[in-house]
Amino acid sequence: MLPHISRPHRVRSGNAGTRLRRTALFLTCLCLAQGAASQAALRSYSAVEVRGAEFIPEDDIRMTCGAQAGVPYLDLELRAIEECLMSTGVFETVALSAEGDVLVISVKELNTRPGRIEASLAYASEDGLIASLFFERYNLFPGTYGSLKLDYNPEVKRATSRFYRAEFRENLDLGLDLGYGELSFDDLSYTHENKQIEAYLVWTPRENLRLTGGIGYRDHSQTGIEADASPLIAREEISGLDAPFLHLGVAHASFSETEDRWHAVGYSVSFDQYFWNLGTEDEIFDSRLETRSYVPLGDRWRMLISVSAGTVDGAGDNDTRAVDRFFPAADRFRGFAPRGVGPRDGDDPLGGNTFAVSSFEVQRRFDDVFNAPLVAGAFVDTGASWGLDDTLGGTVDDRRYRRTSVGLSVSFDVGSAPVSLYVAEPVEQEDGDDEQIFGLSVRTAF
Repeated sequence: MLPHISRPHRVRSGNAGTRLRRTALFLTCLCLAQGAASQAALRSYSAVEVRGAEFIPEDDIRMTCGAQAGVPYLDLELRAIEECLMSTGVFETVALSAEGDVLVISVKELNTRPGRIEASLAYASEDGLIASLFFERYNLFPGTYGSLKLDYNPEVKRATSRFYRAEFRENLDLGLDLGYGELSFDDLSYTHENKQIEAYLVWTPRENLRLTGGIGYRDHSQTGIEADASPLIAREEISGLDAPFLHLGVAHASFSETEDRWHAVGYSVSFDQYFWNLGTEDEIFDSRLETRSYVPLGDRWRMLISVSAGTVDGAGDNDTRAVDRFFPAADRFRGFAPRGVGPRDGDDPLGGNTFAVSSFEVQRRFDDVFNAPLVAGAFVDTGASWGLDDTLGGTVDDRRYRRTSVGLSVSFDVGSAPVSLYVAEPVEQEDGDDEQIFGLSVRTAF
């Protein structure tokens, strides 16, 4: 963000006073001449447009030195705004010009390849304590953003990389994602390994609407089956199922990432459709929906409503596997442990072909608690995970049973580390569900 620099102030003429009466005639003539010149040069603009900014937010450029629509400016004030922006030390060139009734700020940034390397420790209810290393750079290749993230703990090993070129064509972005993951949680009787690459295009026909189309290749496995595992898990074992896939997605939001979400009704919705294992006997249709809505209830109050849902199904007579199915819980379904709800066979969570979870939360914003902002809330989460293709002859109950929890949440920052925590109590549950009363998410970078 640009350093804050106050807007240049206008110099206004004042009353000469009685002690200057002897020069009244001279000052009157001078003021009339300056007033005529100023009136001719004074001009206001209906909009302020920023051009050439790649990494510095346009609003920051407008506000740092006071370039505002509807405010009359003298030419010398526009030159002062140019000098003010140059003094921030982040621009190679700055020029202000008029195009009709629009004030155009043209800039060229000094650092055209910003980036960072960051090591961090994080704790989340889903993965536990995890160490991460993150690298990103803009213009890693000409016009292309690149990033790499490595996550590790004894149960989770992940590597993800992204290359993204914005405006590859008009309103069209180009991306490439690569990923590797190995998950071996101690409450599961198998190991899930996944290798994946996807190339995709993102079309933005209008602001806040994104349409995605991707094609990729995936190699995944469900191996390392323990001796006492459920017969269903043992039956689903597979090593090296590699095949192409297709991905279609749509995302829309009524607000931008930087807009305030406390004083206006807003919403976001996304839908993703995957067609996995194309050209094999194990083709899978995978559909996922996410929605989020914000409803203001006052100056510092709002209601947050969210829905997550998904369904997975074999394209033919093939059954889904545990690595395909859904395990909603932990931060997504507070009050229940990771993989804590849904069909089970003994101690083995099996996941469900379908899940749906909704959350209703009333939040209150506090601007200064121990010298830091804080958001507190009270919530109700409700949902279920259900459905199997194989119930082992009816011995596994895969019917839909609603679970519900209530609780309190708090989000705040400790220095630069964001912290979120909650306490939750299930009020509707089934025998065999795993509870998790307390949840914590915290991340600190080095």
